[in-house]
Formats: sequence, C-alpha cells, structure tokens
Amino acid sequence: MAKTTFFCEEIFTGAAFIKGYAVEVRDGRISALRPASSVEMDSPIETLKGVLAPAFIDLQIYGGNGRMFSLEPSVESLTATYQYCAQGGAAHFMATVATNAPAIMETAMDAVSSYWKQGLPGLLGLHLEGPYLNPAKKGAHLPRYLKTPTMEEVKALLRKARGTLKMMTLAPECCEPDIIRYLMDEGVLVSAGHSNASYEQAMEGFRIGIPAATHLYNAMSPLEHRAPGLIGAIFDGTACSSIVADGIHVNFPAVRIAKKILNERLFLITDAVTDAQTDSYTYVRDGDRYVTENGTLAGSTLTLGKAVKNLIDHGIATPAEALRMASLYPARVAGKDRELGRIAPGYAADWVLLDDAFRVTGTITAGKRF
Repeated sequence: MAKTTFFCEEIFTGAAFIKGYAVEVRDGRISALRPASSVEMDSPIETLKGVLAPAFIDLQIYGGNGRMFSLEPSVESLTATYQYCAQGGAAHFMATVATNAPAIMETAMDAVSSYWKQGLPGLLGLHLEGPYLNPAKKGAHLPRYLKTPTMEEVKALLRKARGTLKMMTLAPECCEPDIIRYLMDEGVLVSAGHSNASYEQAMEGFRIGIPAATHLYNAMSPLEHRAPGLIGAIFDGTACSSIVADGIHVNFPAVRIAKKILNERLFLITDAVTDAQTDSYTYVRDGDRYVTENGTLAGSTLTLGKAVKNLIDHGIATPAEALRMASLYPARVAGKDRELGRIAPGYAADWVLLDDAFRVTGTITAGKRF
C-alpha cells in the first residue's frame, strides 16, 4: 500500500489543536498520526500551511455552482453541488430535494444511484425534505404536493429509492408512529421539521426515536411560555438539531442561545440553493439570501466554511467547537463518526485547510487535494 505523509503547522484532530505532528495516509485512510520527529522519510511528503482539520459535512444542501439538484436532478447537478461544497471545506454532503412531484423525487434517486455507480466523491445519499410536512409550516414548499403518508406509500417509496434515501425531514404530528419507526428501521435518518407540533406531539416523536430536527427555529412551532412547541421540545429533549448560521435564517443571538442549551446537539447545515426558475420553484438571489418569486425566504448563500467563521467571529463558539459543529457532530447524526469527523488512525483522509483566521484555503479528499 502506497503511503503519503502530510506535515502541517497545526492539526485539529476533532478533539484538540496539536503542533509538531504528521499524518500518514494509505489508500485514502489515515494509517498513523505521529510526532513529526519520528516520521520515516521513506514515502512522498506533502507540506501544508495553516490548520488541518476534519472536512466538513453538509446534511442539507439543494444545489450549487449554478446547478439546482433539487429541481433538475442529474449526475451533473450532483457534481456541481459537490464542487460547491468542497470549495467551502465540505467533503461530504446529503443532496436534498424539497417537496415536489413524485417524478422529480424518483429522478433524484436514479441520479444518486448513477453518481455512486460512477465512483464519484462525497455523496452520502438523498435527503427528502418533504412531502410529509405540515401545511401550516410549509415555508417555501409547494402546498399542492404536501400529504399525509400511508404505510403502503412509504414502503413503495423505499422500494423505488433502492437504498439511496438516507434522510427525510417530516412533521411528526402528520405521520403515524408506525411509519416513523418503519423509516428508521429501514435505515433512514428521520428529522423533525416544517412542523406545527405541540410540545407533547414533538416529545412523543422524539420518544419513539426521532434523533434530529431540521433548521432550528425555521418553519416550526415556536417556543412560547404556555405552548413550548417543537422548539421547546428540542431544547428540553435529547435530539440533535441543525441550524443555518447565516444571521438571516437565524439571528446570531438566537444561535448563541441555542448553542448554550443544546451544546454538542447543535450542528451546522447550509440549506444552500442557487439561482433557478422552473414550473414548480423559483429561486432568486436577494443579497446574501435566496427568496421565492413572492419574497419568501427559500435558502442561503452559505458554505459550511462561512458558517464556521460566522460562529467564531460572533463569539458563539470557540474555533474547536465551531469546527466540530461542521464535522464531528453531523458525522454523529449521520452515523458516520467512526470514519468521518476526526483526524485519527482508521478515519478517512478527508480534511479542510484553513488559514490563521479560519478561512477555508483548500479541501483534501482521500489524501488528495480538491
């Protein structure tokens, strides 16, 4: 097995910042993390500048670099989305499709399958945000496609998915518990979102095993002192939640409050879209956000690198914790934390390079520069 050794000024392992160490890589995985003074000069050497950290993971992104996967699902759109992710430090992503016609969802499944068959990088699977959402909290989703699922329909959906469906956002109050359990038993990461659930309904969903919630604060029943809603249930329970830390989807003080309460349960997503206009959805850039044709907030212009820097610059999280919120914590939620989110032996050699101000300067996948 060919070995490459990487030297970097500073390494963030996922646990701590260390200096004077080198990372040895064989066949795309880390074989050793050792003091630089003990490295044998018997293989290719690469010297990197700045901080080397575990690559980021985006569990909710719709498209990038001018290609909107959620509206025009194809291998080409997935490739453009991966490139957008990698430019912002993310080596792995969950391609997301908003509520749409069944034909779009099926085409997205086929595209994911084709992408994998071609051995292309970074794609963890398909994230369906909908169609099992509450119309009262639809946000920018198309109401004509929202529905309450039947078990027969869900089983048929998973048969069509052929293993490509890895995550689904749904409103727990709109789905029977048996359906939620079935999805989880079939390996789908269920996330509560676009929900008008009462506190009690939401806690019941978390009690039966829903492990996560989608874009905290946005499109969910609010926290009120006599009706804590879904936000209250997230704060009071044990589920993890994603958040869009752009200062638009969520005000930065609200991000800070959530971080204090949720601690390691809070992780970053971009919820990023790109310019698009189809018969179903229109996304128009409005400064540092995207809106629908009627002005409804529809997506961000974030990369995970920007989100991490926002947390650091606004004093919401230490650099170490901000990096974990974009790497280790989403890896945990996706069940990938034994191979992603750390720089340690046995883990994938997927890293992000940052300068001393924690700006992304490069991404390395399987030990090779993007």
